[in-house]
Amino acid sequence: MTALRIVHIYKDYAPVLGGIENHIRVLAEAQARRGHHVSVLVTQRAGLPFSDTVINGVRVVKVPRQLNVQSAPISFAFPRWVRLLTRNADIAHLHAPYPIGELCNLWFGRARHTVITWHSDIVRQRTLLRFYTPWLRRVIAHADRIFPTSEVYARTSPWLQRHLDKCRVIPLGVDPQRFAPPAHPPAPSGVLRLLSVGRLRYYKGLDDLIRALSTLHDAEAFIVGDGPMAAAWQALARQLGVADRVHFIGEVDDEALPRWYQNADVYVIPANARAEAFGVAILEAMASGLPVISTEVGTATSWINQHGVTGFVVPPRDPQALAAAIERLRDPRLRRQMGEAARARVLAEFTEAHMLACVEAAYRELTDASAVPRAAQSA
Repeated sequence: MTALRIVHIYKDYAPVLGGIENHIRVLAEAQARRGHHVSVLVTQRAGLPFSDTVINGVRVVKVPRQLNVQSAPISFAFPRWVRLLTRNADIAHLHAPYPIGELCNLWFGRARHTVITWHSDIVRQRTLLRFYTPWLRRVIAHADRIFPTSEVYARTSPWLQRHLDKCRVIPLGVDPQRFAPPAHPPAPSGVLRLLSVGRLRYYKGLDDLIRALSTLHDAEAFIVGDGPMAAAWQALARQLGVADRVHFIGEVDDEALPRWYQNADVYVIPANARAEAFGVAILEAMASGLPVISTEVGTATSWINQHGVTGFVVPPRDPQALAAAIERLRDPRLRRQMGEAARARVLAEFTEAHMLACVEAAYRELTDASAVPRAAQSA
């Protein structure tokens, strides 16, 4: 098998915690283990210098950022490094949305093929989108393949609807051995332990979980992660008198993360916008044998979590409906039944191995086709 030269382009990478960041790390390291030459180009955390290191077989280039415009870090060195790293590359793999990376690849990229994993539309930054729209159309036109993470998102995205011929749905995946139910489940404590994991951004909707908790008894919420909404949600918990039952854990390292799932009873993700396009943490919870309560926001979340089978799907921005679903899962037999169905669903459709095989096949489809002599192609 011929080794490929692959460059992943995004704004952040490990140790920054987040679903996209972790997906890129998993994908890049697995590709390196398969013998490919893999680089990742991202911006450095604010205030940190340039770095160019090899981490688990992946060359990781982090260039200093000078500005941050509506969650999009800007580095003046990014264009030069896009040109350098893609000059002899077979694949430039963009991870959207990150307009700076997408534009730099459009203008300066030199890879033979460009693919985009479409993690989400640009949802909230409407001012940015107004100016970016004509360029985004060119980015999409320039791409050879687009990988939406679910069919429902591809068909409902205003950007992808007209380009379904370019789309190859590749769901994200998790390692079911790393995220697994505990060998010895903790004894019931009488208090329902609710868990939510991820960056604390507005669209996670955790204010609705906090409001739901104020109407519930014998329930506690453990919120793992950090982000711009942390202070506001902590203040809300104090205001509603539930600060002693809402535990903001902050960021945890990869080694400790599975234990948080194993010690929980129910996973809750009350998202309120399409920015929650997939939800890798939902898969981690389901692989860990947890039932899930999610919301219907027209994305993959309510495709992954099947209502009445692996958990419950409730309307967004509805703390009362959220509380009612939590109450239904006080039944340990129902939790166990749904948790077992959740893990079975992950094993069937959402493993890392399946995701990696699909990405590899899509790469090979492009590179093998381009290797065929033009005369043979036209014959």
